[in-house]
Amino acid sequence: MDNFTFRYSILFVEGLRVTHHSSYPAFIVLFLAYIFAIVSNITLIFMISTEKNLHDPMHFLFCNLPVNDVIGTTVILPRLMQDILREASERSITYMECAIQAYFVHVFTAASHYILMIMAFDRYVAICNPLRYSAIMTNKMVIKLSALAWGLAVLVVTIMIGLTLRLSHCRSTIENPFCDNASLFKLSCENVGINNAFGVIYSIIVACLSAVSIFLTYVKIAVLCIRSKNKALNSKAIKTCSTHLAVYLIMFISGAIFIFLHRFPEYAESRKLGSIMFHIIPPGLNPLVYGLQTKEIRHKIVKNYCSKKTLLTILFN
Repeated sequence: MDNFTFRYSILFVEGLRVTHHSSYPAFIVLFLAYIFAIVSNITLIFMISTEKNLHDPMHFLFCNLPVNDVIGTTVILPRLMQDILREASERSITYMECAIQAYFVHVFTAASHYILMIMAFDRYVAICNPLRYSAIMTNKMVIKLSALAWGLAVLVVTIMIGLTLRLSHCRSTIENPFCDNASLFKLSCENVGINNAFGVIYSIIVACLSAVSIFLTYVKIAVLCIRSKNKALNSKAIKTCSTHLAVYLIMFISGAIFIFLHRFPEYAESRKLGSIMFHIIPPGLNPLVYGLQTKEIRHKIVKNYCSKKTLLTILFN
């Protein structure tokens, strides 16, 4: 049978190289990280959706971030934890499951950039055009911005994965802890120049677009603050923008480490670890950074904590 038309229905995931003695500690660490990320992000989603004083454009736009973080962690960590406890020869996945995982891995990555871009736009309007904020950031505008962020991510990732699925494949090993687009098209013995070029160009465009747009947004905000010399305005700008910038830098640095290590084959294991960290660190830190730095959310958390503490005191005294 021609190798160029052969297709494996079952693939083997190389995964992380962990010893038998370290597999259980690694599983526990990943399990705790996953539980923390899921619980903290779902808690934020629940709080924003149920608390009336959080029903404003800023918090609704922010709500896209924990939703995306839940997707980003769930798409790889449960299966990765299973694979850690399995022998290398038993780490199998069907081609279709692999394609679905790769699809959501890239949707998570792309949506992270777009969501932070629309959040930056919201902060720009709030600080630079406060009198027109309610007129510009209407419920319809929030829905449009959210739909734009998710729509762009889904559209481009669909094209990217679609280009890969058209290829036949003559290999059956995923050289990664989880499936992504590059791992899929590397299974093929055909010419994958189009796939490689599309993936690289798209990644550069999204990274540069988000970096430049956020940079220009903060430059305009900084210029306004310097010119106004308004302490109240400057304090508001620092509080609201510092959290957004911290979240962006966490995502950007986590992704940059993974991309940088991808260029050095001798650091293959470090690259694998870096790719996993991209799905753990931002989803785990984002709720802490945004939740604890946003006054309304922080006050609600403290209020809930005090209420539960009082209830427990009454019950056990």
